[in-house]
Amino acid sequence: MIGERLLDLRKDAGLTQDQLAEALKINKHSISAYEREKNEPSDAIKIAIAGYFGVSVDYLLGLTDDPRPHDPARTVLRLPRDFPRQAMRSLRDYAAFLQKHYAEEK
Repeated sequence: MIGERLLDLRKDAGLTQDQLAEALKINKHSISAYEREKNEPSDAIKIAIAGYFGVSVDYLLGLTDDPRPHDPARTVLRLPRDFPRQAMRSLRDYAAFLQKHYAEEK
């Protein structure tokens, strides 16, 4: 998964393998091997790639499709694992209602 994501990120940024390798201070052959899933980057390189592109390591690894890194300033509401997917729209609607309601009180 990391190879596919790395390739997409690199191409979206309009970078060559040489340019990315230079930015990450590694050689072009490593970038090529990562993109072709022939080799896996070390944790330090994964962190460097994520930082360079402004994505999370979880995104690179395919654990999430949300590329945004964790932002501690962003409020996160943890839902139970068995929260019904079909209830998500209702939850978003209710959050919008509460936001509007409390904004009107000010």
